[in-house]
Amino acid sequence: MSIVSSYMVPHPPLIVSEVGEGKESEVLETIHSYEKIAQDIANIKPDTIIISSPHAPLYSDYFYLSSAIKVEGSFENFSAPEVLFSEINDVLLVEKIEELAKIENFPAGRGKETPLDHGVMVPLYFIRKYCRDFKVVVVGLSFLPLIDNYKMGMIISKAVDALDRRAVFVASGDLSHKLQDYGPYGFVKEGPMYDEKIMNIMKNASFDKLISFDSVLMDKASECGHRSFLIMAGALDGKKVLPKMFSHQDVTGVGYGICSYHLKGNDKNRCFYQSYLDSLKKKIKKEEKDSSIYVQLARNTIVEYIKNHSVLEVPDNLPEDILNKQSGVFVSIHKFGSLRGCIGTFLPTTDNIASEIIRNAISAATNDYRFPPIVVDELEWLEINVDVLSEPKPVTNMDILNPKKYGIIVRNEDKSGLLLPDLDGVDTVEEQLRIAKKKAGILDSDEYEIEYFEVTRYN
Repeated sequence: MSIVSSYMVPHPPLIVSEVGEGKESEVLETIHSYEKIAQDIANIKPDTIIISSPHAPLYSDYFYLSSAIKVEGSFENFSAPEVLFSEINDVLLVEKIEELAKIENFPAGRGKETPLDHGVMVPLYFIRKYCRDFKVVVVGLSFLPLIDNYKMGMIISKAVDALDRRAVFVASGDLSHKLQDYGPYGFVKEGPMYDEKIMNIMKNASFDKLISFDSVLMDKASECGHRSFLIMAGALDGKKVLPKMFSHQDVTGVGYGICSYHLKGNDKNRCFYQSYLDSLKKKIKKEEKDSSIYVQLARNTIVEYIKNHSVLEVPDNLPEDILNKQSGVFVSIHKFGSLRGCIGTFLPTTDNIASEIIRNAISAATNDYRFPPIVVDELEWLEINVDVLSEPKPVTNMDILNPKKYGIIVRNEDKSGLLLPDLDGVDTVEEQLRIAKKKAGILDSDEYEIEYFEVTRYN
């Protein structure tokens, strides 16, 4: 057997009647859709229900799997302690997922057991009304690139096939949390934009668009389910699916979408993981061919250092500007659309721009504390930018600041924070200052000085 069907569902505790205590009447359409989904699952009679949840243990670089023989939880945190869950974990399936992940050197496996979260319990609340004879597997999300969340689903699907399980996949996740002025998180225009786009994708099962989705829109909309949906989509990679949209509501200020996906055999045109990699490889090859001498130097430096552990010497055939001028330089590295390393200097520390690029390229690849050092297998997927900075100047008039044109440096005694210009999602001076101060550890109540600079960005 294999994964027979999958479901996109929300997880507002409000729709649990013991929690809502009548308030759930606001979202009856969502509740009625949930009932239909639960009945559908009961008719399938699955051996195992796999549930991905944004509220399971969440790691920046790892995918959590439930580990205990029995996993338990309740709605005590939502004033309904009488609603209890005690589920049998499909330990053999968890072990197989972990085994396959290890073979592929993929960061996923069992973690410290925690009580079931509401992202798992809300779906189970409805499913348990209609069927009880199944095991569960709880899967956490990760802040790794979107494509890695998709791949996690592919590994889960392989494990299900290997053990001949009859399984269903439930992707638990709400949509935007900023859909109404009266909602708990207020309103931003990106909220409805996200919900419209994601529901168009999900009702048509256009899962390739989930992988390349605009991360800035995701952040501004304050969604929570996107990566959960990606894991589910990965579990259906290469499969023909029959999608059905049941409902979408936004009346509470948070988006709730419900869809089902029944499998109908294989479909080679829906191998979205491989098609994404093929497309990205072509894009990177073209960028390498067309890239500036600055980026070529940074890339050659990184390749030489990672492959051979040696520092590239400054080539002789570089333009005069790069050999004779000094400047601060930032080298930024991205992989699969996510930042993989960024290190720079706002003032020159070497004899020329070329040496500055070489030094900072190595640092960005190996010494950015936010990421592990880059390894050889990653080199073909790296996209690199080089920013050459002008000399910083003090800000005497705040009106001069423009986050699209100028970067800023904020200083308070021995603290300083720098933010480059024209960053995705940074659209206002206030946002630029907030992020720069946060990086520096400067409080709102602290006094600080601001400098601004321009950059010449090379791709």
